[in-house]
Amino acid sequence: MKRAAVLGSPIAHSLSPVLHTAGYTALGIADQWHYGRHECDEEGLAAFLDGCDDSWAGLSLTMPLKRVAMTLVDEVDEIATAVGGANTILFRDGRRHACNTDVTGIVEALREAGLDRLRTVTVLGAGATAASALAAVRRLGATEPGAVTVLARDLSRTGDLAAAAERMSAEVVLAPLADIDRHLGVDLVVSTLPSGAADRWAQPVAEAKTAVFDVVYAPWPTVLGAAAQEAGAVVVGGFPMLLHQAAAQLTLMTGRPAPVEAMRAAGESELARRSAGNTLKA
Repeated sequence: MKRAAVLGSPIAHSLSPVLHTAGYTALGIADQWHYGRHECDEEGLAAFLDGCDDSWAGLSLTMPLKRVAMTLVDEVDEIATAVGGANTILFRDGRRHACNTDVTGIVEALREAGLDRLRTVTVLGAGATAASALAAVRRLGATEPGAVTVLARDLSRTGDLAAAAERMSAEVVLAPLADIDRHLGVDLVVSTLPSGAADRWAQPVAEAKTAVFDVVYAPWPTVLGAAAQEAGAVVVGGFPMLLHQAAAQLTLMTGRPAPVEAMRAAGESELARRSAGNTLKA
């Protein structure tokens, strides 16, 4: 039995087991592959990796493991190096390889919505996901100096993002999130803020009628997503990103093309089930 799993803290509500297991089922390998879920913090990752034997194919990583993982492997791919974070570890030939499929997930989510040519982008937030978003929108054309503006709540905490931009040779504009009204005349607004944190900016973004990508996938729609939809803008939620990064991981781990639509259906069904459960509890 080949094994894979998602690690992070907290991890109980991760959708990854649903997506990967649906992929295994659609590929007809569910009797040969098992995908689990393990609570693991930064201090525990080294020991977990040391305990992985030859039955392990790979790991999906969520916060807070994406940076520390890069220090515990034998090789780091170019994308993970550029953005400063890895969401995937592969076990091959006795070696550990760190990869980043978040960037691919964002690119495919945007392309799926018809947002495949971007010139100017404003990113809300300056954390690890913002770095992946920067790499993704550059793939879609936002490469000119100043094409991407990153708005942060605290500019003193943008060092990691600035370093990632330098590694990508990207000349980005850093500005306070409070000045958002000055930076909405763009092709796309990307919110990498945690759930609820973008609510106060929903109205000005909606009034700009620009396309919106909000990385939050549950609960959906977010206040930001709903406001932009009501204004008639193209809106992309976080689920397509999650789906496509998981599909890329499955392909890397199994060597087979991911059955994206089967994974999508399973993920959407699970999100609907969870949403209904929350409604009943309320």
